[in-house]
Amino acid sequence: MIQKKNITAIILAGGKSSRMGADKGLIDLNGRTFMARILKAVEPFVDKTMIVSNDSNYDVFPIKRVSDIILDAGPLAGIFSGLFYSESEVNLVLSCDVPLINEAVLNTLMEGYDAEGDVTQLQSRGKTMPLIALYKKQCMHPCLESLKKGERRLTKVVEQMKTKTIILDANLEPLVRNINTVDELKEIRHELEN
Repeated sequence: MIQKKNITAIILAGGKSSRMGADKGLIDLNGRTFMARILKAVEPFVDKTMIVSNDSNYDVFPIKRVSDIILDAGPLAGIFSGLFYSESEVNLVLSCDVPLINEAVLNTLMEGYDAEGDVTQLQSRGKTMPLIALYKKQCMHPCLESLKKGERRLTKVVEQMKTKTIILDANLEPLVRNINTVDELKEIRHELEN
């Protein structure tokens, strides 16, 4: 298992949130924002955290915020920006739309870390999750090269790197759900209240 020392958490909060109609990271879920929940989950595993977002509303959090270096190019550009500004060799990348993520999920990722590879990612319900993953700092170079070529699909870029995929236990799968729509938000609120 990788040690906490010198790992940076890079939380991506630069999406358009068009299906939600509001910035997902700042949405309240039973008294705490998505971002606050994610920050609490990552805290035991990292020694630094940054938010990648052009939205100054995230400055309410006592966390370094950096803007996208390449604008309007999706999560790949967010990862590139985070890795560019990170001073850590190993970086925990998370999107801001997984508010239920917890220590058990992150522990699974950390325990499966492949020091020889570039990326260690989770897989849930048959889908790889490059936005719940550990990236080496050097991954910023293939990210930038792909962006320069007009390739924005993160999965395509990750496939070209030396990647290890960890299949998540079925009992942890509900904790990595992306909450992208108002209906999904209502559903998760209902679940948490009951």
